[in-house]
Amino acid sequence: MEWIDLDSRACSIARTLEIVGDRWTLLILRDVFNGVRRFADLQRHLGIARNVLTQRLTALVDAGILVRIPYQDPGTRSRHEYEPTDRGRELLSVLLTIIAWGDRHLADASGPPVHVRHIECGADVRLVPVCEAGHAIKSASEVLIEPGPGARPARQSPSVSSQMD
Repeated sequence: MEWIDLDSRACSIARTLEIVGDRWTLLILRDVFNGVRRFADLQRHLGIARNVLTQRLTALVDAGILVRIPYQDPGTRSRHEYEPTDRGRELLSVLLTIIAWGDRHLADASGPPVHVRHIECGADVRLVPVCEAGHAIKSASEVLIEPGPGARPARQSPSVSSQMD
């Protein structure tokens, strides 16, 4: 079966992008990973409209990526801050990959805007794909992507010639 014959909506990339595929969602996740977790702080730091932030946070909570944690400052009403769940923390590697690509291809002459370091030793973090046998993957030519058990055939639309009959 050829890739063109498969339903592209059944793809794990497409499914993931349905949840995290817009700019605001990734920036919200970046800030939450960096400790900016309260609604007002997120809104101020991102410069995002309240309704957009509310929609994105609700979608991330509904998807099990973030969890709402109630808090109350003295003399104020109860509010929520947002923390990543285990499922959400797994997205860190996605953000680190985006950071690395941006640092390589988009940083200005002054260098990258952040350094990602391992807390234990202080070395820069570098993501390297590794197969289950432990081999580091150095280029796309070393990878074969093939349909898995969840692949579905694409819906066939009537051919142009049959529509003209």
